[in-house]
This record gives sequence, structure tokens and C-alpha cells, in this order.
Amino acid sequence: MKPVELQRAQPEVGTLSLRLSVPATLSWFAGHFPTQPILPGVAQLDWVMAYGEELAPGMRFSAIDSVKFQRPIVPENELELNLQWDTSRSLLSFTYTVLKDGVSVPASSGKIKLCP
Repeated sequence: MKPVELQRAQPEVGTLSLRLSVPATLSWFAGHFPTQPILPGVAQLDWVMAYGEELAPGMRFSAIDSVKFQRPIVPENELELNLQWDTSRSLLSFTYTVLKDGVSVPASSGKIKLCP
């Protein structure tokens, strides 16, 4: 289950910027910490791969080159997801930021190696 897409832009070839809403009803939150649900890292990577398909059609997951989780993503957060596809290195880079009260706070980032 994907988040609600609020806005999208492709400022240049090989990039995609999305503004997303993360409703509390997403199945990813079910049973993932009952007192304070958080979005699992695997969900974040799943969304990166789903949206990354638009930048690198036909490519599939090969390996995680790097990933860094800095802040939990909780229900009702608004996010910005930025993707960048580096064709020469077959790397899909991503950054998630939480948007709250006019401030952007880094949530996670990484690079995923893709292959045909």
C-alpha cells in the first residue's frame, strides 16, 4: 500500500520529487509498535522501488548500496521523497524528509543498486 501522492515534479531528467501524505490507515503501521506506530524501513524502500520504476523502467533491485534512517516516520506525517537515477552507475538515490510546521527534517536516505 502506497502513500497518498499530493504533488509531483520532475525538475530534470533522471529526478523525481514527490510530496506524500502518510495516512494512519496504511497496513504498514499494523502491529508495528502499538504505542507509537512507525513506518518500517522496508516500506520506505518499497516506495522508493515503486516510484523509481518511473525513472529506471525495466530495472530491478540488486543490492542496497547504503541506507541511513535518521528520524521515524509516523502516521499522518507529510513527506517529501526525492529520487535521482544515475544511469552510469545504476544507482537510485533517495531522500525522505518529514515536513512539519514549515520545517524539513531528514528522515532517511540511501542508494540502491539496480540491474536489468
